Amino acid sequence: MKNILQEFKQFAMRGNVIDMAVGIIIGGAFGKIVSSAVSDLIMPPIGLLIGGVNFTDLKIVLKQAVMEGENIISPAVSINYGNFLQVTFDFIIIAFSIFMLVKGINALNKKKEEAPTTPATPPADIQLLTEIRDLLKDKK
Repeated sequence: MKNILQEFKQFAMRGNVIDMAVGIIIGGAFGKIVSSAVSDLIMPPIGLLIGGVNFTDLKIVLKQAVMEGENIISPAVSINYGNFLQVTFDFIIIAFSIFMLVKGINALNKKKEEAPTTPATPPADIQLLTEIRDLLKDKK
C-alpha cells in the first residue's frame, strides 16, 4: 500500500499532470465566462432581432402539467430544444475562441523558431587568444 501511495505521489507531482490540472480549472472558468457572454450579451440581441424570442424558453410540450389549484400533480413533459440551441452556441463560441488562442500561440512559436539567431561574439580576451592561437598555427 505504501508503494502505491509513493507511486501516486510521484505521478501527481510531475509537471505535466499539474499543468493539465491547471488547464482544466482555467478552461472551466473560461467556459463560464464565455457562456455568460453568449447568454447575457450575444443571445438577447439575436432574440430581439427574431421577434423577442428567448432561446432557453423554446420547447415542444409533449404533455401539459396536471395541476390541482396551486399544486403540481404531474409536471409537464417537454423537449427543451431552446436550451440545446443555447448550449450549442456556447460550445461553438468556446471552441472558436480556443482555436484562435492556439492559432495565435502557434504563430508566436513559429516566429520564435524562424528568428535568426546571431552567434554571440566572444569577449575581447577570448578573441585575442583565438587570434594568437591562429598566428601560432600559421608559423608552424
